[in-house]
Amino acid sequence: MSLTTAQEVYNQVIHDLPPAERLRLATMILNGIVKQDDGAIDDRDYWSEQDQADLVQFSMQYANTQFLDEDITS
Repeated sequence: MSLTTAQEVYNQVIHDLPPAERLRLATMILNGIVKQDDGAIDDRDYWSEQDQADLVQFSMQYANTQFLDEDITS
């Protein structure tokens, strides 16, 4: 079995792991990235226009799901 993309690995290997093991794996991956620190982590102390746009988009999506859930349950 040759897995070439992250999506394939997730679908065929990780998806069926129990949540605790998936969290453990995620922690291992993130710790590995931090240790490499090849500029993978952005440590700027300001927000770019793209950062701000991403925040607005996420906030709107979150608010939309909250209002939809509220309408359904009311």
